[in-house]
Amino acid sequence: MGERVAGLISGTSIDGIDVAVADLRLDGGEIVLRPLGALEVPYPAQLPIRLLDALPPANTSAGELTRLDTGVGQAFAEAAWQAIERFGPADLIASLGQTLFHWVEDGRARGTLQLGQPAWIAERTGLPVVSDLRARDIAAGGHGAPLAGILDRLWLRGLAESSGHPAVALNIGGIANVTVVQPDGAAIAYDTGPGNALLDLAARRAGLRCDVDGTLAAQGKVDHELLRRLLAEPYYGAAPPKSTGKELFHSGYLDGIDLELTDLLATLTELTARTVAAACGNARTVVASGGGVENPALMRALVRNLPGTRLVTSDELGLPRAAKEAYLAALLGWLTWHGLPADGVTGGGPRLLGSITPGRDPLTLPPPSTEIVTRLRVAAVTPEE
Repeated sequence: MGERVAGLISGTSIDGIDVAVADLRLDGGEIVLRPLGALEVPYPAQLPIRLLDALPPANTSAGELTRLDTGVGQAFAEAAWQAIERFGPADLIASLGQTLFHWVEDGRARGTLQLGQPAWIAERTGLPVVSDLRARDIAAGGHGAPLAGILDRLWLRGLAESSGHPAVALNIGGIANVTVVQPDGAAIAYDTGPGNALLDLAARRAGLRCDVDGTLAAQGKVDHELLRRLLAEPYYGAAPPKSTGKELFHSGYLDGIDLELTDLLATLTELTARTVAAACGNARTVVASGGGVENPALMRALVRNLPGTRLVTSDELGLPRAAKEAYLAALLGWLTWHGLPADGVTGGGPRLLGSITPGRDPLTLPPPSTEIVTRLRVAAVTPEE
């Protein structure tokens, strides 16, 4: 057995906190990850609204940022506590926080802001917390997002080798991202553009929380002239590695579009599917996760735009699709705890990521590992666990 780590994240859709507990150990050059359980914990009432109201292009104050940072930290602390109560004790907490702003200028990531003060998590659980996991990658010249490439490159290497073709991990949250893993183990990870972000914005403008199950999009028709204009967005033509967020795809992005809601949603669904498919290239297998996988209209559009490609969910390879990024957070924290540099394959190179907040006891880190990690295996949980 290794360490039990609880990983926490709230994605760009700001629809709750994903928390997962994993047992992680090193076996030679292979990390063995056992998923022990995951859950989604809703934010306290009004906090998601306040977070959405603070996103660009809105202005906010230092006072409101402080209140939000505290509120998110307290909510993450409660989510971590619930997971430990349900799935058993943990040795370490790792938090990817709630991204509020991702600063990209002239194609380069300049900074990033994740809310969720880790002191609240440490105080509630008594455990050390690894947090602020994106900033070091940016300081080293990377994009700080998506960090999923750290897990995906190790996890899908065998699949790419065996097929002789690239394997792609796809996560569809508010923003969609891919990790393209080559048969020789080389990889690159980047944001492809909007996942659910524009779909949710269009639904909210009509007074809906979202287009549940893509029902409205399925009733509409793609407006190909609008789709052509949307595909002209310069971000799609920029070379990876690259990252984006609601700083670009925000509430004003749909201004001036006069279209029936069903047709607009159908068009935006096709936009996400085409931009994702373009990033998948000649991959034989695409392993999908994230909230967008629950949208049948979007999944049908992806299948249509990925002919000859096997599209599966991460569940089929052992990681629950709704919790994959929480397990990623657990992995990132575990790597830092063991002194193992992580390569986000977003341009920054291998680095020790994050900052550590002590728990109830003095910090006692294990001796830094000297192993060279080349693979990750997701292992089934045995009944006694």
